[in-house]
Amino acid sequence: MTNLLYFQLGLPLALAHVIVALVACFLLINLIAVGALFFIWLERKVSGRIQDRLGPTRVGGKFGWLQTLADGLKLITKEDLMPKGADALLFRLAPYISFCASFCAFIALPFATGWVGLELNVAAFFVLAVLGLEVFGVILAGYSSASKWSLFGAMREAAQVVSYEVPLGMCVLVPVLIAGSMDLTKIGNLQAGWFTNWYIFHDPFTFVTFWVFFTCAVASVNRAPFDLAEAESELVAGFHTEYSGLRWSFFFMAEYGSMFLVSGLGTVLFFGGWNGPIPVADLLGLSASHSGVAFFIANLLGMTGFIFKSVILVTVMIWIRWTLPRLRIDQVITTCWKYCTPIAAVMFTGVVFWQALGIPSGGDLAPRLGRPAGASREGWLMPDAANPTVAQHGPAAHAATEAPTNTHTPTDPQTK
Repeated sequence: MTNLLYFQLGLPLALAHVIVALVACFLLINLIAVGALFFIWLERKVSGRIQDRLGPTRVGGKFGWLQTLADGLKLITKEDLMPKGADALLFRLAPYISFCASFCAFIALPFATGWVGLELNVAAFFVLAVLGLEVFGVILAGYSSASKWSLFGAMREAAQVVSYEVPLGMCVLVPVLIAGSMDLTKIGNLQAGWFTNWYIFHDPFTFVTFWVFFTCAVASVNRAPFDLAEAESELVAGFHTEYSGLRWSFFFMAEYGSMFLVSGLGTVLFFGGWNGPIPVADLLGLSASHSGVAFFIANLLGMTGFIFKSVILVTVMIWIRWTLPRLRIDQVITTCWKYCTPIAAVMFTGVVFWQALGIPSGGDLAPRLGRPAGASREGWLMPDAANPTVAQHGPAAHAATEAPTNTHTPTDPQTK
């Protein structure tokens, strides 16, 4: 899009970058807002079915699909209250910090090849790092509310999120190790083809790693059975007890946005991203080698599949919430340090040996595993965005030019 504005329309390069950035921000913020509306409705429906109820049925027709919109209008018109002893600045700032942390992480999450807010060669690290900043909004909300119950909920959330970042990061390292890159677009494209190429089916260790990743992801976004920040045991709502109206809704938008974010990250890392399970676009001849329109249609199909997979994972999170009882804080920390972290470490070690031994996997992923160890180890040091072949034609054209450049071996002194 930048090339279109700069070369064909003649706009200044700086202005073209600003326009592209504004368009990306507009699309992402609407994705989070509309996604939150849909997920809140979905949670009510799923919870109703699990508890043998119907859920919303009146507002918006038979399925109550406008119920969330009606609640949003109610929150906008509701009075914005603040406790007398609260820190006014921090109290008002906290919801926006939580939302911005969730929103900014979407910048590096690709929805298809080239369809990403900002192409980063360290996107996997960026998403985890920025997502972890959401806890600062929670801590500020609990600290500034002048309520000991809000503070207790905030401190539990801080301990929980910081603890689960360790096994979560170790799980993300597994597909990064296999792909030889932290670029999420590259990781997704390496799983192109049939579903046998997905990293969850790469070997037994990655299969177990995904379930550890999903458990840690549920805990990191403060969902039941790990939602101790919302402390019903004290008959309060935890860190956002004192919030009302629109500021209260920002916390929920951040939570549902983070749910979709970690689900999308898991989709890219383990479920092929926008690829498969059947390569419909390739079978129909829709690729970058044909035309720009065909490549756009292929990306549109891929994005639809990516969103569908992510929504399925969010639905599983909702299902878990209304099925399992809440854990105590000691059980939450025990699950992290005594189970998730050791299992993630063992799975990482297993994948290292699997790669070192060169054990082939099924599907057309096998030829990639046969290349020398370390052949793509330095891949993230050379971002694909700087390669005009990738920018113009996508990964299919890049595959033909990438192989000759990765010819060094681990014993080559020029490797580093």
